[in-house]
Amino acid sequence: MKSGKVLLGVLAGLATGAALGILFAPDKGSATRKKISKKGEEYADEFGEKYNEFITGIKNKFVTAKEEAVQLAENGKAKAEEIAAAAKNRM
Repeated sequence: MKSGKVLLGVLAGLATGAALGILFAPDKGSATRKKISKKGEEYADEFGEKYNEFITGIKNKFVTAKEEAVQLAENGKAKAEEIAAAAKNRM
């Protein structure tokens, strides 16, 4: 989660810098508000894309971990059956 916090901090810094840059620009108020609104929408879209990428990555890691756990369980079960069969043959 540390990289998620860093990403969020970077995005917040970019948004703050862009907003301050627009506020200090020599434009009319209505033009400035339009620019702020447009930039806000762009950042919201970008954040949504990054969030979706993050969630997809987490899902992929979960699926991989689940598959590995199932494989380990199957291997363990097969090994236990081998040991049980060997023990039964010795008796």
